[in-house]
Amino acid sequence: MSSIRADFPILARQHRGKNMVYLDSAATTQKPKAVIEAVSDYYLQHNANVHRAAHKLADEATAMLEGARSLAQEFINAPCSQEIVFTRGTTEAINLVANVLHSLVNQDDEILITVLEHHSNIVPWQMLAQRTGAKLVAVNVDSQGNLDLADFHSKLGPRTKIFACSHVSNALGTVNPITQMVSDAANNSTITVVDGAQAALHETIDVQAIGCDFYAFSGHKMYAPTGIGVLFGKLSLLDSLPPWQGGGEMIEHVTLQHSTYQKPPYKFEAGTPNIAGAVGLGAAIKYLGEIPRKQLIQQENELLHRTVNRLQQLPGIRLVGEPTRRSAVISFLLEGSHPHDIGTLLDQQGVAVRTGHHCAMPLMEFLGIPGTIRASFSLYNNDDDTNRLIAAVEKAATFL
Repeated sequence: MSSIRADFPILARQHRGKNMVYLDSAATTQKPKAVIEAVSDYYLQHNANVHRAAHKLADEATAMLEGARSLAQEFINAPCSQEIVFTRGTTEAINLVANVLHSLVNQDDEILITVLEHHSNIVPWQMLAQRTGAKLVAVNVDSQGNLDLADFHSKLGPRTKIFACSHVSNALGTVNPITQMVSDAANNSTITVVDGAQAALHETIDVQAIGCDFYAFSGHKMYAPTGIGVLFGKLSLLDSLPPWQGGGEMIEHVTLQHSTYQKPPYKFEAGTPNIAGAVGLGAAIKYLGEIPRKQLIQQENELLHRTVNRLQQLPGIRLVGEPTRRSAVISFLLEGSHPHDIGTLLDQQGVAVRTGHHCAMPLMEFLGIPGTIRASFSLYNNDDDTNRLIAAVEKAATFL
């Protein structure tokens, strides 16, 4: 663990005279030196635009971009690299899908989501429903933060055109039974879209085993730079669907009256891509392949369990959500205190957490609370971080 932490320079930063404790990785992870150096090397040695020039730098940049695409394909076990579309992140990927599926959605159709979803997996579907006259339906959760599977099956019906669901909840850490739900939806002839933003680092992603039509994730939540993400789409769907944005790179031939488009994935990648971001994503995937990731995930889960147990022993602490299977996230409240006040007091002690609704306002409304204090973990966190968190919460309680 100490050698892993040494790979992340920012973890050695001092805040108020102590090493910073970073427990906000669900918002964005810190970056290892390997990723920082890869992005720097690209700009120092290889910077050029891709695909459109006959010089050495362009060839090198193109090879780096397409190399990252192949690494992403392997990372999620996609059948071919043509099924890997680069986006700015999960949000853009889901918006892309919601827009290109427009022609397949009719007024009498239903779009099924869940109460657990991040706004990025709610608002694009609301917008699609408003444009088409379709109905947006949501699966409820139980008091522990698990999806109500009986409710899911009751709402999955002949009118369900699309089912969109998170793999892991960013607000509660709930790991959803995504493979079974996707299978049930597919058997219903429903298009399936999985938000994998919180799962990509903490779960083994195999899109062929999951069987989904689309799977989206962001680089910045798995040690890569911000502004780069991946949309996996089954090639048969990507071939048949129209492009979302028009411009350079995505075209095959253009006249003033008519255009034809490239094959996937380029049909969905209008304009100059985030080449440096893709290089950073490739470096992050390589980094994850070079560390004992499975062992570290196991250690992370054990640390999460110990932290939950210790929080439960503190007076006035209420855990928000105790799902059957949890990944990387603990949400809690301190009785009689606003989450933001606790977050500020923790920051004064050098402990970084996130407070608020976590872009999951429908979930917070369902739970009857304004928000939570969220501590989110990554492979670089250790028992010292938990000790600091518990001590900081105890001290904050004395002020309130």
